[in-house]
Amino acid sequence: MTIGWHFDNTYSKLPDTFKEVIKPTPVHDPELLILNDKLSKDLNLDFSKIDKGELSKIFSGNSLPKGSTTIAQAYAGHQFGHFTMLGDGRAVLLGEHLVNNTNRFDVQFKGSGRTSFSRSGDGRAVLGPMLREYIISEAIHALNIPTTRSLAVVKTGEKVVRENLLPGAILTRVASSHIRVGTFQYIAAKQNIDDLITLVDYTIQRHYPEIKSSKNKALDLLNLVMERQCKLVVNWMRVGFIHGVMNTDNMAISGETIDYGPCAFMDHYDTKTVFSSIDKYGRYSFSNQPPITKWNLARLAECLIPLIDKNEDAAIKIATETIDNFQNIYENKWLNMMRDKLGLFGKDKNDLKLINDLLYWMESNQADYTNTFCHLMNINSSNDSKYKDTNFINWFEKWESRVLINNGSIEKSINLMKKNNPIVIPRNHKVEEALEAANNNDLNLTNKLLSILNKPYDNQNYIDDYQSPSNNTEYQTFCGT
Repeated sequence: MTIGWHFDNTYSKLPDTFKEVIKPTPVHDPELLILNDKLSKDLNLDFSKIDKGELSKIFSGNSLPKGSTTIAQAYAGHQFGHFTMLGDGRAVLLGEHLVNNTNRFDVQFKGSGRTSFSRSGDGRAVLGPMLREYIISEAIHALNIPTTRSLAVVKTGEKVVRENLLPGAILTRVASSHIRVGTFQYIAAKQNIDDLITLVDYTIQRHYPEIKSSKNKALDLLNLVMERQCKLVVNWMRVGFIHGVMNTDNMAISGETIDYGPCAFMDHYDTKTVFSSIDKYGRYSFSNQPPITKWNLARLAECLIPLIDKNEDAAIKIATETIDNFQNIYENKWLNMMRDKLGLFGKDKNDLKLINDLLYWMESNQADYTNTFCHLMNINSSNDSKYKDTNFINWFEKWESRVLINNGSIEKSINLMKKNNPIVIPRNHKVEEALEAANNNDLNLTNKLLSILNKPYDNQNYIDDYQSPSNNTEYQTFCGT
């Protein structure tokens, strides 16, 4: 088979503290449901000459690629604020695939069986959540937001016990790495300074080689991770994405979106929006995503204290000042992002008020977040009576006046807006429709949804049904664990 795998597995060579060597648990009757042809090409992998039966064995873990070294990674995490020692309880890393001998990508199975980190879990995953991750992660990628990717989904031919008996599945996830804030927490909790130095050096080599010769690598690493995480969460806010479970073990050091459990996209604008069934107090609500990012970064900073300065008090002071700068970085990036969403060139002292006035109007009138910006771009302009509201009309006039500042024009502004405002997002009810059909062995809705979400900024034909928000105001998502 000339698929093109090129494994070079550096993480598996780290000390035993970092991982467990383990193979995926074979499954009874694997069946390949979906294979990401575009991602395969990006990875220089060619599956075209491999029959479906063999592909099913490969992506279920029944037949491992040559050169793979399968491990489960160790990490910890603050889960809803409570610290726990964790690890890959239902995932196995095949190894690191090299593309053109330069770009390195983790290839991981999710739902591949028990490991020593499984605690009381069965190590398996069910079809719905694995397809959800495939759909949403590919949508996030198409929205130009850093993310892990989904290469394949396989049905295992086995039932998994959850609330009911559900079809089992395995997702193949591709990431620039699976190093998390929780990885640093795990190693820091072991209190072995040599392992902590090893992790910092490994992370820098893999993701931030520009600081290899830094005099204070730990501090520079913290600053660079903070910069990427700020950029990431601003992008989430741009498109109305709600991650749903921002535990520290779900925060990648690379700055990629990782783990698509109870995630969803906001319909009508409400800062308190929560979809996760287990988020009873709104810890991970839409508006809480920036402060939780800061909180998670503070946990990373705590791990790095011994390496920031030999004097602990001095190190704490430096780390605290660094984390306190998050707010300034975030607010600046958020304001510029919102200027782009509104097609505003340059700066004006009234920009923040103009933006907040629109958001306040949207929240007060339960206006759809995505469609309001489409309305401003004259794309599928809604006949919704909300946009005939006097307050909105008054705001609209102020916005038109602001657009003309700094040599702006309506045409230039709308061109800028089209690059930053999606026309279509994964509407929650359309995702659920696709998952329900898939559970009944029908992938037509999944494939159609993926096709539409692949071009979120294009004004496609016949997508009205994919632009309308759900009427279900009680919609909930679940972790699928």
